[in-house]
Amino acid sequence: QVQLVESGGGLVPAGGSLRLSCAASGSIFSINAMGWYRQAPGKQRELVATITAGGITNYADSVKGRFIISRDNAKNTVYLQMNSLKPEDTAVYYCNADRIAYYSGYTRTYGMDYWGKGTLVTVSS
Repeated sequence: QVQLVESGGGLVPAGGSLRLSCAASGSIFSINAMGWYRQAPGKQRELVATITAGGITNYADSVKGRFIISRDNAKNTVYLQMNSLKPEDTAVYYCNADRIAYYSGYTRTYGMDYWGKGTLVTVSS
């Protein structure tokens, strides 16, 4: 009943920018923290950035000063503005929501740890 759908990935030259979006759909009442993770070929999935419902952000050291995470609570959407992209940023980027309150019929229900299917970002050198 609740889905996360990412968009905005693509091919960009080194030094370029991309903006990823992730929209949560369903009869959503509230979303706790949201975040972006990435997985490069042959590597484990890693944290990129997170943002709480109140707007507190956290970034991986590798993206600090280059990426900006933001969210629009009214649209249940989280964004990732990626600037000064490097070839090592190439990965599949996944959206995450750690706790979502939503309506199932007339009942408020809580679900944990939602993931999108990912969007590919490729940075050419």
